[in-house]
Amino acid sequence: MPAIVRTSAVIGLALLAAACSTPQEKSARAQAEMAELMNIYGPACTQLGYGANTDPWRECVLHLGTREELQRMGNGAGAYGAWGPRYRGGYWGPYW
Repeated sequence: MPAIVRTSAVIGLALLAAACSTPQEKSARAQAEMAELMNIYGPACTQLGYGANTDPWRECVLHLGTREELQRMGNGAGAYGAWGPRYRGGYWGPYW
């Protein structure tokens, strides 16, 4: 039994250490994500009339990326499920 506990503790600590990252790693990840967004949405923003590598162009890239991410996430069902709280009477049933 102690071997299982020790093994699970080692695995847990390894996962915890892997989840931590330095500020330099976070910065590099953010730069890579922005470069990917610029490659994907940059041409569309240029076609919309924004000058390449200007502040409005970057805002357009971020806006389109955020918009697509929100569409991908979808509308969450929430606490009441997909039908909402009023479907079939909510908490008290359909005849309340």
